[in-house]
Amino acid sequence: MKDKTRFDNLFLKKMIPKLFNILILDKSIFFIRYYGFRRFLQKTMRKIVSNNPLPIHGIKHEKLYYKWIKKNEPGLNELETQKNTRFHIEPKISIIVTTFNTPRQYLIEMIDSVINQTYSNWELCLAVVGAGREIQIHKMLETYAKKDNRIQVKFLSENKGIAKNANEALSLATGDFAALLDHNDTLAPFALFEIVKVINEHPDVNFIYSDEDMITENGKKRVLPHFKPDWSPDTLRSYNYITHFTVIKQGLLGKIRGFREGYDGSQDYDLMLRATENVKEIIHIAKILYHHRVPNNSDVGNMHAKSDSRESAKKALEDHIKRTGLKGRVEDGLFLFSYKINYTIDAVPRVSIIIPNKDNAGDLEKCIKAILGKSTYRNFEIIIIENGSSDEKTFRLYDELTKLNNVRLIEWNKPFNYSMINNFAVNSSEGDVLLFCNNDTEVINHDWIERMLEHALRKEVGAVGAKLYYPSNTIQHAGIILGVGIIAGHSHKYFPQESNGYFGRLKVVQNLSAVTGACLMIRKNVFEELEGFDERFVLAFNDVDLCLKLRDKGYLIIFTPYAELYHHESKTRGDDNTLKKQIKFRVEIKIFQDKWRHILELGDPYYSPNLTLLREDFSIKI
Repeated sequence: MKDKTRFDNLFLKKMIPKLFNILILDKSIFFIRYYGFRRFLQKTMRKIVSNNPLPIHGIKHEKLYYKWIKKNEPGLNELETQKNTRFHIEPKISIIVTTFNTPRQYLIEMIDSVINQTYSNWELCLAVVGAGREIQIHKMLETYAKKDNRIQVKFLSENKGIAKNANEALSLATGDFAALLDHNDTLAPFALFEIVKVINEHPDVNFIYSDEDMITENGKKRVLPHFKPDWSPDTLRSYNYITHFTVIKQGLLGKIRGFREGYDGSQDYDLMLRATENVKEIIHIAKILYHHRVPNNSDVGNMHAKSDSRESAKKALEDHIKRTGLKGRVEDGLFLFSYKINYTIDAVPRVSIIIPNKDNAGDLEKCIKAILGKSTYRNFEIIIIENGSSDEKTFRLYDELTKLNNVRLIEWNKPFNYSMINNFAVNSSEGDVLLFCNNDTEVINHDWIERMLEHALRKEVGAVGAKLYYPSNTIQHAGIILGVGIIAGHSHKYFPQESNGYFGRLKVVQNLSAVTGACLMIRKNVFEELEGFDERFVLAFNDVDLCLKLRDKGYLIIFTPYAELYHHESKTRGDDNTLKKQIKFRVEIKIFQDKWRHILELGDPYYSPNLTLLREDFSIKI
């Protein structure tokens, strides 16, 4: 007996770990064989950092950023080459600046950054407020203007307000395009070169914006690069993500009549909303062309002025939604200078909530009881699709649930296929709006349906996705980023629930390429227009494929942080750890890559090419 016990202990201590390592080795060899060694390394890296995501800001981020600068920005030789480059189209760029009690050193650095541009056909249009009281500043600016006739200075005898002052600077402009520059900020030396390069590639462009970073008060250190998404109308309605460097065609500025009074503090935001309403093509340059100065005392700003700026921004947004034919009420968002539009829901359409299920009675019961108990929107039906359950508890639960008026059970007696199951359920649905949900989701906020429905009913919107958390109160889903991992990954995965994310993106309504099918809303007629889910995607990518089909037809995809649920990921389909499932998964990867290769090669328009594809944490790509 003792010998047997000793043998068992020896087996547990030595043989089990060896067997475990063999299984891991087999799985690794299988992965390398089917996906390649590069993908294996990516997967390993993600596993290592998944529970300890790299901080977006901080010392590590700053070091990465300086590596990025060294790798991606032009050196002295390249800048010299740019100076000697001639373009087919060489527009004059009018750089618009208003100054008010600007420190002398800031003005010098701002003006010198314009003079040092590698593209030379520019003019600097300065409207100077308060210079009469500062003789040295007055003389300095006059000296600049005498040395370089491209510098135009207008001294204003009184402060006419931010918008009027900006229009005074704009009145000096004779260029083809106007570029907005704040008085204490600076331009990268290649900023105008990159702008003109885009104008030559897109001669009809009217609106261009770039990425930006911040510089410390002394101008010596660059921090916090903002690598922005391409044109995202709903993101702009949530906050002014465009900011700098913005260049607008003079004809467009004339059409919208420049800056408007009554929007001081958010006059640029108001201008951008009006400008983008009137253009078809908006170009984003994914390069840091602008350096925004952050004074050391910036956190102790005038709170009254900040409050006025927020009210001006909300007023600009209210005007914007009226002009664009939308209806809604503008509120403050989840962080300072972010905003939330509560769109008016005129109709009360029936929503069909579709939930596939196989056993997991506990999860399903929690899911449905949360929907029934918490939802303030009541015009819905719940369709449960039974697919191969064997647990008696599940069938007892079905008996209990189907006694309710708005819960129905239908059966799918074929092998699991996520796309087929949901397409089948849609044929039985009575609603005008479909809401696909996993059986392991649990509603958190009472108005979750309204917060999704307000977007889903907009004619330009295809699909709407919710914000999902793991039970550990970390992010499971905040939108999908194409190219992360094998095909796509979840934005900000494993970030803390309370995190703002990359420049607030965890807490704003925004446009993305795709959202998860674990909680996805779409109008039924749009779903039918697409002919539903592609049934070749049995296990994965069916939701991403659906969203890309929507985008291909010109629809927008929306992520909202105002619909929140818990999610125990992938319990319905089970783990992807069997050989059979791995092979199926590989087949589906190939189908997806063949179908959407052109999109994957271009990269995700809502995620910067300067950010990593190895993780979901928005860290810098080196």
